[in-house]
Amino acid sequence: MTGALLRCSDIHKSFGGVPVLKGITLDLQPGTVTALAGENGAGKSTLMKIISGQYTADSGEVAVGDTTLTSGNTKDAVKHGVAIVPQELASIEDMTVYENLFVGRELKVGPFLNRRAMIDEARDALAVFGVDINPSARMGTLPVGLRQIVEIVKAARTGAQVVMLDEPTSAISEREVEGLYKIVRQLREHGVAMVYTTHKMAEIRAIADRVVVLRDGGLILDKGIGDVSDDDIVTAMIGRELDTLFPDRPEPTTETVLEVKDLHVDGATEPVSFTVRSGEIVGLAGLVGAGRTELLEAIFGARHSGSGEIVVRGKHVKRNQPAAAITAGMAMVPEDRKLSGVVLSMSVLDNGTLPRLSAFSVAGWLRGKARTKAVSDVMASVRLRSNGMSQEVGTLSGGNQQKVVLARWLTGDVNVLLLDEPTRGVDVGARSEIYRIVTEFAAQGMAVVMASSDMPEIVGLSHRAFVMRDGAFVGELDRDALDHPEVQESVFRLATALEAKPTSPNQEKAS
Repeated sequence: MTGALLRCSDIHKSFGGVPVLKGITLDLQPGTVTALAGENGAGKSTLMKIISGQYTADSGEVAVGDTTLTSGNTKDAVKHGVAIVPQELASIEDMTVYENLFVGRELKVGPFLNRRAMIDEARDALAVFGVDINPSARMGTLPVGLRQIVEIVKAARTGAQVVMLDEPTSAISEREVEGLYKIVRQLREHGVAMVYTTHKMAEIRAIADRVVVLRDGGLILDKGIGDVSDDDIVTAMIGRELDTLFPDRPEPTTETVLEVKDLHVDGATEPVSFTVRSGEIVGLAGLVGAGRTELLEAIFGARHSGSGEIVVRGKHVKRNQPAAAITAGMAMVPEDRKLSGVVLSMSVLDNGTLPRLSAFSVAGWLRGKARTKAVSDVMASVRLRSNGMSQEVGTLSGGNQQKVVLARWLTGDVNVLLLDEPTRGVDVGARSEIYRIVTEFAAQGMAVVMASSDMPEIVGLSHRAFVMRDGAFVGELDRDALDHPEVQESVFRLATALEAKPTSPNQEKAS
């Protein structure tokens, strides 16, 4: 194509002799958004890292305008206007928000930093997203969704000609997504070429001019957004037609498994009370910062709660003690699996052993055969795709990493499954498998509580859902309400304290 702002020509890359990119040729036009789609392991992130100079290509070249970039040189890429916001955030957690935004580009008055000006500019830049982020807050204190927003704003302010966003909405909710779209459209109007990776069809439709699909390291599809259907995209991604994304939900029993009574989580405006039955999946909806993660962590004992009761199958569980929660049969799948869900440098076997280490040891010695069989069996039950129990978890795809996090709890009895953003950063094929696994767990009698920023996920999996704001429940949606055509509007109104349009008697009661 003529007038291309960036060109990738016949890019090849292998790791350990395994081809990851197989001759990718791709042009980016100024003022366009290219959705880069594909399953985890398809090569999307590798391609973006080669473009940004983080990886060296085995062969092929990347050019901006008439200039061929030095392969594997991030400084050369930045010099020629290439910016990337990686899925694995690169923020400096011990620095403040405004310091992260201005690092390397500090504002000064003479030899001194002009901190007031940087704080004011940071506040204005963040206000576009409609979220309340204190520019003077330390980055490490922010939830992952808000840290992601800061990184996106940082990339948007560099004046880059090419901006690549790797799963930018994986941990942010509907309200923040609209702010992101606004930034993307502004950059497009200024002639910036953008690459946007996502697993969500709605996002591709909302923001992309063009769709490029990679599968097994090859370029499978490259079409304008108006020339391709959702089914075409999914089929290109997974090599087959995808059946119904959400499996049938099991019918809950009348047995109450989890009771949360007047639990007051530190920082919440009100205590929370609810029950979950055997086989029931209860969703937690709301905006980033609404308190969903904090509630799940408090139930599991990993976050402090000042008062209240937690009861599992009729037995009281000591608050603020994860060990007591595990003994009671609770399992927790955290939002950021790579930070607190798995140890990436450890094997599948060792990660699978961690939650119940005492069950596989005698006098400090691991029972090798017993743990290998137990972990192998549970990993097989979730259809883990790996090279064996000795493979490092960090080398697995995102979907298979999440399967390890889920399955490792199954080496013992599980009564309550707590899920925080269970499909964050997971492709559409693996997402369907995880939904199947969750519904199978529920069918076995577990009580499932799931926090998610993905409304189709809440609607598609939940029997009931609570909407949260400031750590408190502000609405309850039963199955009829979740099936209502205006459910997303109802959730947004509740989450933002707008006057709600009741969709069920339960919602009126809980509000």
